[in-house]
Amino acid sequence: MARSKGVRLEHISKVYVDPQTEKKFYAVRDVSLDIAPGSFVTLLGPSGCGKTTTLRMIAGFESPDEGEIYLGEEPINELTPNKRDTAMVFQSYALFPHYNVFDNVAYGLKLRKRPKQEIKERVAAILDLVEMAGMEERMTNQLSGGQQQRVALARALVVEPGVLLFDEPLSNLDAKLRVSMRTEIRRIQQKLTITAVYVTHDQSEAMSISDQIIIMNGGEIAQMGSPMNIYYQPSSEFVADFIGEVNFLGGICQSVEEGVCSVLVNGRTVAVDTRTPRKAGEACTIVLRPEAIQIAEQGQLPCKVELSCFMGSYQNYHVRVGDTLVKITDNCPVNKKIFAVGDAVCISFAKECAHLL
Repeated sequence: MARSKGVRLEHISKVYVDPQTEKKFYAVRDVSLDIAPGSFVTLLGPSGCGKTTTLRMIAGFESPDEGEIYLGEEPINELTPNKRDTAMVFQSYALFPHYNVFDNVAYGLKLRKRPKQEIKERVAAILDLVEMAGMEERMTNQLSGGQQQRVALARALVVEPGVLLFDEPLSNLDAKLRVSMRTEIRRIQQKLTITAVYVTHDQSEAMSISDQIIIMNGGEIAQMGSPMNIYYQPSSEFVADFIGEVNFLGGICQSVEEGVCSVLVNGRTVAVDTRTPRKAGEACTIVLRPEAIQIAEQGQLPCKVELSCFMGSYQNYHVRVGDTLVKITDNCPVNKKIFAVGDAVCISFAKECAHLL
């Protein structure tokens, strides 16, 4: 494979005009990021957040109105998509229905006028990699959705791009196939150590395959970091709420000693690790993941059970702490006491498992 390249965006903006109001608006505003060669980076966010526009600017299908895009050390704003060292895997697969698998995959190499024998060898190698060997003669309309996606991936990989771009490539597949295909994409990316930039609105997809996640909101970057960093140390309520299930408990900071904040919640004091300076008396929000909470007869915060539901691998509880509804995932409930609706109980959590906003 060709050597992977990094991608650098420097203060990129894209402005569109609303056709109804004729007002200008920023689809992407002042985005700067540095993607390391060989890493898998996912742009994640709600619909209309600017993630697809950012990807299309890297690919060359859109031009930034401000800022510069670099592939490796080369500025690429002026280059057309076919002149960029990138390849795109689309949501719709974009395969040629009148071509068989071999001709679909070989298309980019034929455009580059590679020798016939080289094309044959490279197509065979890449079909083997995506586990489609032996299907060269099949027409694409005879393939399942998952197989079509593998052909689309092979076609992008065979030209040995410096950067592989994915635009929601699994959204047309059913849930089970999506999970196996995302694992497959990650396996191939790691094997080839190719730089990948991936767009999705599916948090679990982003968490499972990424080295780094970039969460976008309103055309701007809300937070960048590893999946674990974003999950456990969100920088805002938006990020916390967008990644996985979350609870927010309002409280008042009472004191901070050696990185541990004492927080008054509903008349009780709980300890939470904090990385930022806090002042006594200021309002704060505790971010708590459902699996970080223990439920028992005794504990830190008294509450009442409003929902108790057996889910197989966990017991799902909703409890009320003061006026706040708190969701709890109590894993492996087989030999634990199961609490019923109406029970007065308590919740507890380790200070390291909570995060303070």
